[in-house]
Amino acid sequence: MGKKDTKISILGDGGWGTTLALLLSGKGFCPMLWGAFPDYVEEVRKKRENVKFLPGFKIPESVALEADLGRAVRGAEWVVLAVPSQHMRAVLRRVGKSALAGKNFISVAKGVETGTLHVMSAVVREELGAVPLGVLSGPTIAREVALEMPAAVSVASAHKTLRARAREIFATPYFSLYESDDVLGVELGGALKNVIAISAGIVEGLGFGSNTRAALFARGVAEMARLGKRMGAKRETFMGLSGLGDLATTCLSPLSRNRRLGEEIGKGRGLKDILKSSEMVVEGVDTSRSAVALARRHRVRMPITEAVHGILFRGRDPRAAVDALMKREFHHELD
Repeated sequence: MGKKDTKISILGDGGWGTTLALLLSGKGFCPMLWGAFPDYVEEVRKKRENVKFLPGFKIPESVALEADLGRAVRGAEWVVLAVPSQHMRAVLRRVGKSALAGKNFISVAKGVETGTLHVMSAVVREELGAVPLGVLSGPTIAREVALEMPAAVSVASAHKTLRARAREIFATPYFSLYESDDVLGVELGGALKNVIAISAGIVEGLGFGSNTRAALFARGVAEMARLGKRMGAKRETFMGLSGLGDLATTCLSPLSRNRRLGEEIGKGRGLKDILKSSEMVVEGVDTSRSAVALARRHRVRMPITEAVHGILFRGRDPRAAVDALMKREFHHELD
């Protein structure tokens, strides 16, 4: 079967879902892109541009746009899950287990479900059973990938053949995929780095320098790895693309939503006001709740995550929080 005959559906028409649709179209696929809001899907269909989430890029006719979930997944061999993490379960339930039987899944959502504290692979398994599933995660600012700037990500799955097939489908001369069997580690890295990125933005907004940002960056990697190891992931995964790599991009890029939110917090704006003015989901906000709960459940120290959560939800003063982090009592650097 040729590549043009492989039917791929992308659930989620945000910036990353749309970027993957453009990437696949450029490779000769004819992907289906589903969006949750029919009026906006129709607008995108007419303009052939996702003005809200990926402005400035023409969506080719080879990308079909759909607002009906049933039609979006009908006949698809691969389903890319690109909806925000807090909506993943609801979307899967709307489609229904029977409609998704026999398909391969790639999750690109970066978050931890509040309440259950589950990563997305666990949510998928609970809703659909033991389906063939992979996770694609790494340093991927959507606009840069859409511009075909070189990028690399991890593709993780327990199924070696699925990893290899995913590389065949998604890899391009500008988009490289590296295989991993540590699904949990790759997912946690992609989710937890958003919280650390908020702290990086806060530091920027407060006017502190590179030394402060670098210290929080390095200690952020350490606490991500600490929690991941306690939960059963491989520590070395957090030193790779889906951990250190993704953290670097999200902390440093001015296009990062999480970093930008942190910067506004550091400048004195309130969380509700910032979120109200944003069309896009800022995953690190909800993930900070989940990460704090996971840290307490597994008895792991995550001082940066705790500080971000305190600033966002408990009225903690950002400057005082950063000052306290920089003056913490002695711990070994590798702990």
